[in-house]
Amino acid sequence: MSSDAIRVLLIDDQPMVGEALRQMLAGVPNLEFAFCPDPRQAIRTANEVKPTVILQDLVMPDIDGLMLVKFFRANPATADTPMIVLSSKEEAVTKAEAFAAGANDYLVKLPDAVELIARIKYHSRTYMLLQERNAAYKEVAEGKARLAEEFAAADRYVRSLLAKPWGAGQHPAIASIDWRFVPTAQMGGDALGYHTLDGDHLALYVLDVTGHGMASALLGTTVLNVIRTGTLPNTDFKKPGEVLFGLNEAFPCEKHGEKFFTAWYGVYHTPTRKLTYSGAGHPASFLFAGDRPPGTPPTQLESQGPMIGMMPWPAFETGECVVPPGSRLFLYSDGAHEIHKTDGTDWAYPEFVRTVTDLVTKTPATVMDDLHRQIIAMNGSPVLDDDFSILDVRFV
Repeated sequence: MSSDAIRVLLIDDQPMVGEALRQMLAGVPNLEFAFCPDPRQAIRTANEVKPTVILQDLVMPDIDGLMLVKFFRANPATADTPMIVLSSKEEAVTKAEAFAAGANDYLVKLPDAVELIARIKYHSRTYMLLQERNAAYKEVAEGKARLAEEFAAADRYVRSLLAKPWGAGQHPAIASIDWRFVPTAQMGGDALGYHTLDGDHLALYVLDVTGHGMASALLGTTVLNVIRTGTLPNTDFKKPGEVLFGLNEAFPCEKHGEKFFTAWYGVYHTPTRKLTYSGAGHPASFLFAGDRPPGTPPTQLESQGPMIGMMPWPAFETGECVVPPGSRLFLYSDGAHEIHKTDGTDWAYPEFVRTVTDLVTKTPATVMDDLHRQIIAMNGSPVLDDDFSILDVRFV
């Protein structure tokens, strides 16, 4: 039987009825007729024929007609197939029972050919549209599952590029380095990292590509790899301003899908305890000086330059500061503070600064996790609008 034909299956123990209906339907274009005189074989026959509509007598030997309707509805292959029950009587109670059992329509046999054909065409068309819709839904669901797996694989790849947390003893100037990276529902372009440049210099950096999705994530990982491997031409990676200038030259937005990114890049010099840094449209990093009283707000290491890739820029300003013993540095993306609260307002930046200061003072061991919990509570959902990325550096 062809896949687009109207396929009628009649279940009736009387061959005369079968022949009469076959003749009624013989002249209907693109209609295929099958007849099953044994109700015990009805389910098997339906599974083979794959009808678009089933005609079934209610009174047959060996099996109750209403029970057979229920069997058809319990059978996965015919659960949605339209069923027109045929009865010898026009009885309201019997009609009600048939519909309650799962029938779609009711006719007194033998019906007029014009009416029967009209009902068969109507129910078949409805059924085929339902099948098309279900197939489309299935395709969409499968596509979403594939896309989710692709995003999960991309997330695993991004995480594989991030440096492992450092504990005591891994670097003479560092007590510990830890981070949290919680991507939003759609992958963003956040990336963060740190690595030694030589025995005296340590690079610390964070970046955030505009937009969401795979394109932003791909650009973010590309930039991260460039920084990690030091592959910018004519660039001294010990000089933050040169690094951002080199990135701006290498990644103009018109050559990278009209995407640009913010960045903060710093270099710590162990012998002098000097931190040099430069920023490109990125939020200021927080330095909690170890020689100041607990609860003192952080020094904000500002980002002075424009976003990377947005426009040519002659030079990116480099700032510097001395890091006292016992200090703590936080690098983060704007997803950590640009929060839409449940009351419809936005979280103000000064409130964010106070919150981080309080957490550093009251719960120094769990600042990043406590901050994440607080912004989830303010947002009213564990899925934030942007990636949550933060890097916590503790100096000896």
